[in-house]
Amino acid sequence: MSWQELERASKRYSAGLLAYGLKPGDRIASLMPNSAALMIHYLGCLKSGIVAVPLNYRYTPPEIDHGLKTSGARALLAHVDRQEDIASSVARDLPLGVINYGSEHDRHSNFATLLESPIASEISLMPAPTDPAVIFFTSGSTGLAKGVAHSFESLGNMIASFAQGCQTAADDIVLLSGSMSHIGALLDALMGLAAGARVVVPPSCDGPGLLLMLREHRPTILIALPSVLFGLVRAKNARREDFSSFRLLCAGGDKVPLELALEVTALSGLSVNELYGMSEIGVATINPPDGLNKAGSIGRQIVGYEISIRDDNGNELPPGAQGRLWINSPCNMVGYWGDADATRATIRDGWLDTGDVMKIDEDGYLWFCGRRKQIIVHDGSNISPQDVEEALMRHPAVAIAGVVGVPDTVHGENVHAFVTFKPGAAQPAPQELIHFARASVGYKAPESVFLLDEMPLSATDKVDRVC
Repeated sequence: MSWQELERASKRYSAGLLAYGLKPGDRIASLMPNSAALMIHYLGCLKSGIVAVPLNYRYTPPEIDHGLKTSGARALLAHVDRQEDIASSVARDLPLGVINYGSEHDRHSNFATLLESPIASEISLMPAPTDPAVIFFTSGSTGLAKGVAHSFESLGNMIASFAQGCQTAADDIVLLSGSMSHIGALLDALMGLAAGARVVVPPSCDGPGLLLMLREHRPTILIALPSVLFGLVRAKNARREDFSSFRLLCAGGDKVPLELALEVTALSGLSVNELYGMSEIGVATINPPDGLNKAGSIGRQIVGYEISIRDDNGNELPPGAQGRLWINSPCNMVGYWGDADATRATIRDGWLDTGDVMKIDEDGYLWFCGRRKQIIVHDGSNISPQDVEEALMRHPAVAIAGVVGVPDTVHGENVHAFVTFKPGAAQPAPQELIHFARASVGYKAPESVFLLDEMPLSATDKVDRVC
């Protein structure tokens, strides 16, 4: 798709959303796989002042419901392949219903129909910089997904800072490696477009699929999860010349294992530039493309970010000391949508508490030391232990369940569950419990289940996950 085609399509879609009944400031959720249509949707929302609410395409019906209710979405753009789940969700009760993609069933509520809308001669009301632009969902330590709200101003600042950090230029080709329902891949795409670069949206983000994109499009920039990079370098018939077009190969979303860094260098001759970001702040640090790349470090702060390492009392710590990372930036989120208490607990005097433990060296490079939160990060997706525990305990034989993340070289962390059974209950096999949990929590289901005679509990009678 050319620049002209993208501009015309997004303008038509923007006009179509307004004609459909949405107004600036209204929220519209999306449940879509990666495609040019999804990018048109996001750009159309930005042009019309309608707030985009991306939902993870792997969401189960209860998670879809939570996203729709929390955001107060008035409509949902959904792929036809998710019709069965949509039918059992609250989407059917949305004020403006569901806009279908890939179906000709209802021409009025159809993505293709909105693309045929006449382009408005002028925009009647430009959104203010402080107006909300997008709400990303991320899991918190309580187990409930929170909506991370960014304004047009903070979104624009994130894009500008990231483009500068990657030194992106118009002759670059940015290859996406993940779902644009996440801030990571969407920010990669918007950063590329803002710099005038070409953006490649692959139909598949597994190793063989990305390898085909390398050979066909010769990208210069790739930013990926460690698990995605593992799949790429281990893809059958991958050769050094496949990677020869890259000038920047980045990894983020989880710590890069030494094994991965060595495999990438052995195959491609390239070093992996680690970076660090969150839905709440965008990408805040990177090993500079034109500077020293310290293996194991998440790099230095990008222009537009101010960082501070603090102890539990809020005192700033010297280089080498471990403490929580705080961020002050115009890229910081406006807050958690509809959750003022969580916002106040996270942002204090303009500084955002990431909850991640870091240290900084004498050269200003940051080193990740761990997470205070109990969230399990599997393939870049945040998984709450409580969600999985509750799913397991719905089984009639399970008395108590405890879930932890176990470090894994490829996936970052794998979900392991421990259960005790009710006295006298017929004991299901571990695989049966995995299938049972998967029916309600989908991809969050554990990889392994272990039986305990007694569950370790804390002093407050809660499952002790660190014993």
